[in-house]
Amino acid sequence: MTELIRKENMTSRTRTAMEAVLSGNRRGGFLLFFGPAVIASVAYMDPGNYATNIQAGAGYGYALLWVVLGANLIAMLFQAISARVGIVTGKNLAELSRENFSKPVTIAMWIVSEIAAMATDLAEFLGGALGLSLLFGWPLIWGMGVTAVVTYAILLFERGGFRPMEIVIGALVALIGACYLAEMFVAPVDWSGAVQGLITPAMPDAKALTIAVGIIGATVMPHAIFLHSGLTQNRALTPDPVQKARLVKFSNLEVIIALAIAGMVNMAMVIMAASAFHSGHSEVAEIESAYHTLTPLLGGFAAAAFLTSLIASGVSSSVVGTMAGQMIMQGFIRRRIPVWLRRVITMAPAFVVVWLGVNTTDALVMSQVVLSIALPVPMVALLIFARRSDLMGKFALRGPLLWLAVLGALMVLGLNFVLLWQSAGLPVPGLVS
Repeated sequence: MTELIRKENMTSRTRTAMEAVLSGNRRGGFLLFFGPAVIASVAYMDPGNYATNIQAGAGYGYALLWVVLGANLIAMLFQAISARVGIVTGKNLAELSRENFSKPVTIAMWIVSEIAAMATDLAEFLGGALGLSLLFGWPLIWGMGVTAVVTYAILLFERGGFRPMEIVIGALVALIGACYLAEMFVAPVDWSGAVQGLITPAMPDAKALTIAVGIIGATVMPHAIFLHSGLTQNRALTPDPVQKARLVKFSNLEVIIALAIAGMVNMAMVIMAASAFHSGHSEVAEIESAYHTLTPLLGGFAAAAFLTSLIASGVSSSVVGTMAGQMIMQGFIRRRIPVWLRRVITMAPAFVVVWLGVNTTDALVMSQVVLSIALPVPMVALLIFARRSDLMGKFALRGPLLWLAVLGALMVLGLNFVLLWQSAGLPVPGLVS
């Protein structure tokens, strides 16, 4: 994590208020602890979600909504566990991995996590640049330049402590949500079909499986699992088990609220694509074509709202991705690099993709598949630490919660295996190619 995040950069008034709430001398005060899950939730609304959700809705209507719901529930569980580990141990997941695993394992985990971070930033950076390019009619390279400047400027808010950054990110999340709320009033939604798709698991064909794994990779994000433990590790340090229990309770509540909003935004993306494109425009599979098709179908307002949310998503998630990348490097190998250099390194793949002429939406979807394949690394490590009594004490995972987490991890591992099987050109039993 960056040193800026590590600093307890709070006013004495805020610190005193937090201590009063945790000690039971002040009622309420939940909003004082609200913020880490909001930042982490941005990872669940990044441009990679746009790409996979558009393909899911346009190609399969409401049929894959259950995948979005399931991925969001798994995300809630693992983000809550990540926050708990940070609160209880005072260390983030990368630091715990370095201290408890062998050096070869640590290096391997760091490499995989850095690849995941770069895949993340590819989607986020390209998405923001694409939105600016379409909205203002700029060349894509111009949009990339503006996105780079804006994200770096927002990162400078860290110097003022965690609150200014949380406010900026929270405002961008609110903008994304408002845009999709507006879309729901414009799109001709078949609500009975949407409910059916939400509660009835179905996998129409092999391509749907690839999109489903992409949805999971775009929803349950590796870097977000690392980041959340870092955002909570120094949030309100206290050795008192009772106060830690209150802090964990506040954290769980925040995770539920923040990720429920992120989940509803993702569902709204699929619903919008399904209602606008599936009947008559099922070939729409790219962000660019989705934008150009929205204008004649739903009007200029819907198209503008779509791009506005995409830009807000790209900028905010790129900022959060950079924060996570810094934390991963410092946690695993005790090294950190200047923020501007981190931005240059993580932006490089996006410029390569544009230079090679790769289809932007295809690059976004494949980046999410890469993330899904990398996802077991933090998930498994998190479960190992979360169940250890010597690290977590009475907060160690036990009983149904542990088994639910194990089941979620096994589901992701299973889907990844099927995807690799499919990528090797082998047929998946029971699925139409």
